[in-house]
Amino acid sequence: MLTALLIGATGLVGDYTLRQLLSDTRFDRIKVFTRRPTGYHNPERLEEHLVDFDQPQQWQHLLTGDVLFSALGTTLGQAGSTAGQYKVDYTYQFQTAEAAAQNGVATYVLVSSASADPEAFVFYTRMKGELERAIKRLPFQRIRIIQPGMLAGSRHTPRLSERIALPLADLIARVPGLQQYRPIHGREVAQAMINAALDTKPGVQTDALEGVFRRANQQ
Repeated sequence: MLTALLIGATGLVGDYTLRQLLSDTRFDRIKVFTRRPTGYHNPERLEEHLVDFDQPQQWQHLLTGDVLFSALGTTLGQAGSTAGQYKVDYTYQFQTAEAAAQNGVATYVLVSSASADPEAFVFYTRMKGELERAIKRLPFQRIRIIQPGMLAGSRHTPRLSERIALPLADLIARVPGLQQYRPIHGREVAQAMINAALDTKPGVQTDALEGVFRRANQQ
């Protein structure tokens, strides 16, 4: 039986991940670290910690378990600036991962982006690439990085920009060589995260969703 840690549980992918973890009997404990309540109630298996991500020293000792799922993220509009978005998407995620690695958590699973590149000109893709590069240097036994295209699914706060961009992304993904940019439902990403976490091969693996599901079927 495994203990899962999760940050980003109130977002699109994080919410689906939490739902699936609560219904997956291979995980007997789910520890969620969140800024606001998730709304789920399962006292036997769910341990919810309301935390201040700007004060990690107050709660990082609680980051103990078998696998950390990282699905934290925001938009430029919600953050108000590139500095604000960088704090959430990079700093908070890296600090949490660093503390978990120091506490002996063996496996780390990150939701990144299909276009992540630390040398990219575009801020968002560069930020995602920088996080991937930093995470790979941490002493986890297993690191799994999933690079989905644009995320689809039901959010607590609908985004007008996504309603416009998703059909366009679907068209782009039909172009040969650009399939990795097809819109992906949050439910699929969550399942891929859990599949990746249960892959016991040591080391770093970076994949689109198809690679994660293919390896899961081979096990």
